[in-house]
Amino acid sequence: MNARHILALDQGTTSSRSLVFDERGKVVAQAQREFTQHFPQPGWVEHDANEIWSTQRATMLEALRAARLAPRDIAAVGITNQRETTVLWDRASGEPLAPAIVWQDRRTAAACEQLRARGLESEIAASTGLLLDPYFSATKLAWLLDQIPNARARALQGELAFGTIDSWLLYKLSGHRCHVTDATNASRTLLFNLRESNWDERLLEVFRVPRACLPDVVDSCLTPDAAPQIEIAPGEPAIPVTGIAGDQHAALFGQACFRPGMAKNTYGTGCFALMFTGPVPQASRHRLLSTVAWRRGASQFALEGGVFMGGATIQWLRDGLGLIERSADVEALAASVADTGDVYLVPAFAGLGAPQWDAYARGTIIGLTRGSNRAHIARAALESIAFQTADLIDAMHQDAGCAFSELRVDGGAARNNLLMQFQADILGVPVLRPENTETTAFGAAALAGLGVGLWQSEAELASLWKLERRFDPQMKPGDAAFRRARWQDALARSRNWAPAFASSDRGHSVE
Repeated sequence: MNARHILALDQGTTSSRSLVFDERGKVVAQAQREFTQHFPQPGWVEHDANEIWSTQRATMLEALRAARLAPRDIAAVGITNQRETTVLWDRASGEPLAPAIVWQDRRTAAACEQLRARGLESEIAASTGLLLDPYFSATKLAWLLDQIPNARARALQGELAFGTIDSWLLYKLSGHRCHVTDATNASRTLLFNLRESNWDERLLEVFRVPRACLPDVVDSCLTPDAAPQIEIAPGEPAIPVTGIAGDQHAALFGQACFRPGMAKNTYGTGCFALMFTGPVPQASRHRLLSTVAWRRGASQFALEGGVFMGGATIQWLRDGLGLIERSADVEALAASVADTGDVYLVPAFAGLGAPQWDAYARGTIIGLTRGSNRAHIARAALESIAFQTADLIDAMHQDAGCAFSELRVDGGAARNNLLMQFQADILGVPVLRPENTETTAFGAAALAGLGVGLWQSEAELASLWKLERRFDPQMKPGDAAFRRARWQDALARSRNWAPAFASSDRGHSVE
């Protein structure tokens, strides 16, 4: 193989990024562009799918120029993406019919309540490994099919295509020839049967989703002859997309969590903890999710818990409150005080994810006194990320029934030393930060590289993982337990704040 580089497309919630990796797993070049976040109504979050496409394409070309490489120098492409975000488009024109509904969007909370009232939640969980929540794609797609005139009839005729962002990008990159998703992204829709590893016909009926609008499901790691082919520039040879995975699955793979019990947490817009569990899906007793970790011929599985507001909480300090000018400024501001002064911030701006799953919780700051200042709030915001993560890891440990000895971390906020130390203190186990914190993009690149033989095995990929810093617990266990108890008190006060929110979903039904 002459080409020795992999191009990874990392399409996230707030920006599109492209990174070029060499055969040592090192980043050669990267490019990033933010795109607009739309909040048309309380609880609604939307993206312009065409803006996602244009920013992603622009960063691809920028990264290649920065690396001084041509498309012919790229052995393969890997794609990783924000999950659950739902796009519905016209197959012929390739144009979206409506704004993309983002994973954070809560407009279908009432539709989920209707399904729950019909007693369908246990059946859905048994098939998909997921809980009934607006977070996932199925009720978003049903809402679009209901609201867009004639959409369901057109979908039945095969004129419309649904996809998560991986499918949308592949459709555009392939010149409208390829409508596929991989098993990890499919497993986040509420429409995918984990044990059958395909779309669930019964759930398609429940959500009234026509099979004709769904993408084909492929492996996360593909050989070149089975992979979608894309053209990055006119006159250049086609490049195979041999790696596809949702962002959190890609991060698990990129962190080399290949043994059952190994876990990672990604500190991005949200925070997502995954624990690798092996070849059999494992049901959770603590309202966690069972999900496809990746599929290479056969599926491997993981337990997952998600925090909706991780780095987005810091963005809110910046954009909503104006407490900081740049997100990176939060560490110095938070470190300017010894503690939060007993101030707790519960960032339930979009409800609470695992293990509470409360779509009606709302953001809460409690414990304020006249002595409280912006530094206390900033520190409470950082600590809220660690508290939420600790809740997830505890639940995973109990579900998996195996020893938990370390947490591997990545994502933008993993560079925050204050947060990482507090995370280790609250968890009571070491937190390990690798040299390469771009593990989401590297996971996509690793899957792609395996597909074309740039790397030969998971063991070889594990040897590329290098430790940058280890954070050992320093807080006394009694102090950590006290702070976690106070966090639970604050959490309880944020619950079920907005039960009337369902009124914004009037007129939508999944029956």
